[in-house]
Amino acid sequence: MIVTRLQGGLGNQMFQYAAGLRLAAARQAELRLDLSLLDVRDGRTPRTFELDRLSITATRATPEETEALLTKRPLAARLVRRDPRAAARERHFHYDAAVAQLPDDTCLEGYWQSERYFADAADLVRRQFRLRSEPSGRNAELVRQIASCTAVSVHVRRGDYATDPTTNAAHGLCPLDYYRRAAAYLAQRVREPVFFLFSDDPEWTKAHLALGGDAIAVDHNGPDDGAEDLRLLSLCRHHVIANSSFSWWGAWLCEHAEKIVVAPDRWFADRAKDTSDLLPARWVKL
Repeated sequence: MIVTRLQGGLGNQMFQYAAGLRLAAARQAELRLDLSLLDVRDGRTPRTFELDRLSITATRATPEETEALLTKRPLAARLVRRDPRAAARERHFHYDAAVAQLPDDTCLEGYWQSERYFADAADLVRRQFRLRSEPSGRNAELVRQIASCTAVSVHVRRGDYATDPTTNAAHGLCPLDYYRRAAAYLAQRVREPVFFLFSDDPEWTKAHLALGGDAIAVDHNGPDDGAEDLRLLSLCRHHVIANSSFSWWGAWLCEHAEKIVVAPDRWFADRAKDTSDLLPARWVKL
């Protein structure tokens, strides 16, 4: 089996699942999920398991199964001594080619925030990241509205990025000027864009973000319905994402062949972290 340890919010869990899914498919192994790092109370934002709204096939690992893999020698020891079974912890933020060579009976622990970890299994990932249920109510209305216009998703990530000093120091916030420049960039390239605004702080976004065109605030889905917002994001034709794995996935899952994705050039407040593999080369950095 392959076990992947989940941590963080929905977008982070999707990266971790996708990396594990690709490795499990390559090894013809079963993918299991370890949830022990979720919903912790150590000063970080509490997170819960959110992938159950998607069409995933992986099952939960027992504590005994995870422990058996985590107690084995780390990835560095395996690479040096060719230990055939090991736990693999992320060694750095940029893409690590050694992960693709890991054997079965591996436990993955990290964020794995790069398309390169699962690019050769992209179709499989897309199938498993479809929502299990059909949209209804206001979400169904928005699905139809998005399909009827040149829809551009705009994601404004605030939450603990804005309220928690430690998180803010690590991630920072995309400035309003970034969104205005991104909207202007798209307005020059697509006809009659309609901006659909997504945010974990919709009232702040409506009060402060003016993009100079038609804008619709998507503010009806609560914190437990992030998957519904993700579906709506993915259905838009073009995207302005935040420094957020959530909107990264909304843009990546979009299947419009001519999509334009605008992303912030600065992903973390600390520029020392190597993010060269985080954004696909075809996306535009501003």
